[in-house]
Amino acid sequence: VLYGMLKAFAAKHRQFPTEAESLMWKYLRASQMGVRYRQQHIIGQFIADFACVSPKLIIEIDGGYHSLPEQQISDEERTEWLEKQGYKVIRFTNEEILYNIEAVLEKIKYEQYR
Repeated sequence: VLYGMLKAFAAKHRQFPTEAESLMWKYLRASQMGVRYRQQHIIGQFIADFACVSPKLIIEIDGGYHSLPEQQISDEERTEWLEKQGYKVIRFTNEEILYNIEAVLEKIKYEQYR
């Protein structure tokens, strides 16, 4: 039941991404970064904005609500669980994606090949 709900939620978000997610996907899709990324990928009970299964790298894009205290706690718990599964989680704000994409891509490349 949970997986079905997550799958529907992920499909909806792929269909209607935020502006920052659309821009990021433009650079990640079709193995343009040298590895294959998946958009809105389900891992356990979570949906990663972008995930690369090998290397185990997750890219999260945080909108304004991620600065709320309760969301920060949730994000920390989620990151901790994903890291226990062997993933490295890196986060960027919408603003970083929209206004400094080159620096974001450099950080992603660095993390991919560490």
